[in-house]
Amino acid sequence: MIFPFAYSAKLIECGSKHLALYLAIREAITEGKLSPGERLPSTRRLAALYDLSRGSVSVAYEMLTAEGFVQAGVGQGTFVAGWEHEAETTKATATEATATEASAVAPSLTKWGRRLMKLRPFEIPHSPEPAVQLTEMAELLSFVPEGVGKAWFPWSEWKAEVAMQWKKLGASQEGDPLATEGSWQLRQAIAGRLRRERGIGCEPCDIVITAGSMQAIALIAQLLLEEGKTAVVENPSYTGIQLAVSATGARMLAQDVDRNGIVPQDWKADLLFVTPTRQFPTGVVLSYERRRALLAWASRHDAWIVEDDYDSDFRWGGRPIEPLKSLDKEGRVIYVGTFSRSMGKGVRIGYAVLPKELIHPFISAKNLYDPYPTGIAEQQSLAKWMSEGGYDRHMRRVRRIFGRLESKLRLGLERELSELFDIVPSDAGLHVYAKWKKSAEAYELLVRQCALRSVTWKDGARYIVRDADEEANKPVVRTALFGFAHLDESLIDIGINRIRRAANELGLIGSDEGQGGNVHA
Repeated sequence: MIFPFAYSAKLIECGSKHLALYLAIREAITEGKLSPGERLPSTRRLAALYDLSRGSVSVAYEMLTAEGFVQAGVGQGTFVAGWEHEAETTKATATEATATEASAVAPSLTKWGRRLMKLRPFEIPHSPEPAVQLTEMAELLSFVPEGVGKAWFPWSEWKAEVAMQWKKLGASQEGDPLATEGSWQLRQAIAGRLRRERGIGCEPCDIVITAGSMQAIALIAQLLLEEGKTAVVENPSYTGIQLAVSATGARMLAQDVDRNGIVPQDWKADLLFVTPTRQFPTGVVLSYERRRALLAWASRHDAWIVEDDYDSDFRWGGRPIEPLKSLDKEGRVIYVGTFSRSMGKGVRIGYAVLPKELIHPFISAKNLYDPYPTGIAEQQSLAKWMSEGGYDRHMRRVRRIFGRLESKLRLGLERELSELFDIVPSDAGLHVYAKWKKSAEAYELLVRQCALRSVTWKDGARYIVRDADEEANKPVVRTALFGFAHLDESLIDIGINRIRRAANELGLIGSDEGQGGNVHA
């Protein structure tokens, strides 16, 4: 069936993902775009199609069910109810509800709160969502990067160890004071690994454990930025960094990235966010000369550098790249890392290696939000796993697996889709970055056609920093991120084949005759 609704437009209006989805589906029902009795997609399928969490979809479905727009049956799915309403009345009511929800909180918020309300987390305005044809013929195949797939991580072993650590903690220790900076044993293990693997000379007391790298980035931004200050970010860059800077009220200065990484300038700025080992999302490596230039800039301007080393554990060739922190002789670099990339998104353990002057301010800030260590049993489990060599064994195994998958994906894209994409060279990371070669209109057409064939990827346009003074209609360079760490080799073949067939149907690519894409899709 055809399932059309304007999710992106609603998201721009209200800023809440589940509310935007609810409003979009409700509008589609009341305007007759969805007929009574039509079956809605499963929460899993709809979440994958629009890059949402299943929880957001479930909340939207529950709201629609409570108001009688849809009916759900256990084991049967969710269906449009026999609801009839005047379209204009419903649209006015929905708009009024959105405005009421926003006005109910906005007037009493601080400047910081109002800035947060204006942000659109991890989304950018773009063309209307395609009318997606959902069929039962093919399961959705998503190249959206998801980190380590469940099949590649020893979850049963991990869960058993976490359960054992909870038992060791015991009821008698539940009330004991715990350090907000995290498990001492884990900090020891991380310090040892950073010295051994990354050449960073640090001590356990220099490290603070966080709930993923994003918490570390947000706390650093709050400590070092405010209105009147300036932060430099790479362009394109991780959306979380952009949001953290914007929330502080500081000026955000976007600096373009070329094949050698960020282009150093003599910025009048207080803080620089950089991903030197593998730039996100392009995958390029910051040259040694530019690393030295960044450190010299920080020294001249008494500025700080935040190094987000999110993907350094996964290299497929070439020499290991030393982090910026290993070259830092003056204590200007704050090094941020995470285990979520190597263990899965469900493991929310990150860390920050801090210069001496920032250790106590950072701990004080973290203590305000998170006075007790997050997931102490998980931290203790990881410390034990690392000390016994289990983490290193896991990394050796997944590096072999992911090296094969990355090569399979890269070669497949180059062989089958070179007329459409320029594949950016890289020898590391869990996604392949590609630059679109044709028009923006052709890109949008292909996205829609691929949706019909149940295949998708991550649109790189969301990572471009859009200056507030830029024209809203300024063209955006179209790029794509193809993840592979959650797939197997056969699915990679099927996904590339679906994209090629979709492009062929649109006349964007030559005939399939003589091509290697012969996998049934």
